[in-house]
Amino acid sequence: MPLSHPPAPPPQPPGQALTPAVAPISHYENFPVASWLCPAHLRAPIAAMYHFARTADDLADEGDASAAQRLADLQAYRAALDLACAGQVTAAGRWAWVFGPLHQAIAAHHLPPELLHALLDAFVQDIEKTRDGTGYADEAALLDYCQRSANPVGRLLLHLYGVADAQALAWSDGICSALQLINFWQDPSRDLPRGRCYFAQDACAQWNVSQQDLQDPTQSRRADGLIAQCAHSARSRMERSAALVHRVPGRAGWELRLVVQGGLRILDKVEALGGRVLHMRPRLRPWDTPLLIWRALWM
Repeated sequence: MPLSHPPAPPPQPPGQALTPAVAPISHYENFPVASWLCPAHLRAPIAAMYHFARTADDLADEGDASAAQRLADLQAYRAALDLACAGQVTAAGRWAWVFGPLHQAIAAHHLPPELLHALLDAFVQDIEKTRDGTGYADEAALLDYCQRSANPVGRLLLHLYGVADAQALAWSDGICSALQLINFWQDPSRDLPRGRCYFAQDACAQWNVSQQDLQDPTQSRRADGLIAQCAHSARSRMERSAALVHRVPGRAGWELRLVVQGGLRILDKVEALGGRVLHMRPRLRPWDTPLLIWRALWM
């Protein structure tokens, strides 16, 4: 489950200039569901978790830093997380605007530190795979990555909502993994130029799609089959886990309905574009909102 779209982070104290690698960056979010649906008392911890994950993502992705510098920054970021978990946060820290609120959320809601660390493990994995030019052998390898890059977010949110049974956690993992896969199939036009390929090697071999084909707009016929297979797998995973919307209480459950429908709507657009998704990025638009609400009502 993605986090609700929170307000912008607070400004830095005077004298604490931010480097390009750590400055807050305005992002299009896949599923910026109206935050008023989130219970009011949980908006602050959810915003804190969002800014923690988004800032780490920026360290791993944004700017032109080397892989070594990105890894060093994430190591320092992890050390700051350890301090926040231990209650040792100062106003002068490099990411005080992240870890001050996060420390408060950890202390107030007993957030499991291992889930926050898992997100950092995923960012490190992305950097190392990009540096080494390696990909993913099969869908199992992709799902293993999702266990760190996406599933912890859903488990953190369920922790806040007081939902902890095994079935709900399994459904949450299914939704989050599906959302991560959907993001992969939405974003090849951005990921491939950065040296990141999330198309599994066995699926590429099945459809006889090479790395060169992924960069070539004239090779869309074989890519159509590859992308259709990827989208079908993500849709099936989402649909198998969508029953979680009936287990999350109150307005948060309605927010989750819209998150699920947002993911499925992105898949509609991916499937409609086929191979062209390699060169353009489908997005949710304001005029998609009535359809999402209608579908959410009938879940």
